[in-house]
Amino acid sequence: MMKQVQAVMFDWAGTVVDFGSFAPTSIFVEAFKREYDFDISLAEARVPMGLGKWDHIKCVGELSDVDQRWQAKFGKPMDTNDIDKIYQTFMPLQIAKVAQHADLIPGTKQVVAGLRDQGIKIGSCTGYPRVVLNELLPAAKANGFSPDCAVATDDLAAGGRPAPYMLLKNMIELAVDDVKTCVKVDDSVPGITEGLNAGMWTVALLLSGNEAGLTQQEFEAADDVKLMQARNKAKDAFAMSGAHYHIDTVAQLPEVITDINRRLTLGERP
Repeated sequence: MMKQVQAVMFDWAGTVVDFGSFAPTSIFVEAFKREYDFDISLAEARVPMGLGKWDHIKCVGELSDVDQRWQAKFGKPMDTNDIDKIYQTFMPLQIAKVAQHADLIPGTKQVVAGLRDQGIKIGSCTGYPRVVLNELLPAAKANGFSPDCAVATDDLAAGGRPAPYMLLKNMIELAVDDVKTCVKVDDSVPGITEGLNAGMWTVALLLSGNEAGLTQQEFEAADDVKLMQARNKAKDAFAMSGAHYHIDTVAQLPEVITDINRRLTLGERP
C-alpha cells in the first residue's frame, strides 16, 4: 500500500491562532521600551519571527538600524546581559497576554476536523517557551483547537528552530514512522527551514501570519489589489525558503494535502 500523509505539524501564532502574529511582535516592542526605554518598530520585531524568543531578541539587536540606534544611545552593542534583561521583561508580559491572542484563524477548526477524518495526526511546535505555551493551550482548546502533540522551543536540550528537533519529537510522540509522510505548516522562514531540515513537506502561509502582518479585519476588508500586495510581500520573504507550497491561510490546506498524497502515490518525496 502506498504511503499517504500521516501527520501535519502546525506552528501556532500566525498559523492556527493570532491572525497576523501580533502577540509576540507587539510584546517585543513593549519589552524593549519597558526595560531600556528603547524604541523598535513592529516591522523590526517581525524580522526574526519563528526563532525562540531569546534568540529573537538577540537577532533584533543585531539588525543594522537597531544596532546603530542602540550604540548611539548606550555607547556599545547589545550584549548577553541586555538580552537577558529584555527577555526577563518579555516573558511575564507574554505569559499574561498570550491567551488574549488565542482566537483561531478562520478555517482552522474545519481543516483540522477534516484531517482527523482522514486519520491524520495533528502535531504542533512553536517559538514560544513552555511557560507561554501552557497558557495558550487551554485558551486555544476552548476555541476549538487541541493538537495531539505540542512541543515548545525550550522543551528539548538540543534547541529549537531552525533545527528539526521539535518536529522529530512530534514524530516520536505521535508514533509516525516515515518522515516523508509528515507536513509542516508555518508562517515564518525559520519554521519552513525547520520542516526542510526534518525532511518533511513544507507549506508556507502568506497572508495569515508574520510576513504580511495583516490583522484579520484588514484581511477580510482588503480588496484584490491590497491582498496581492500583501501576498507578494510575503512571497518575497519566502522566495529562498525552499517551501514546497505557498497558500494564503490554513483554510487552503486540504487541497495541498490532496496533492501531497498524489505525489506520494507517484513515489515522490520532499
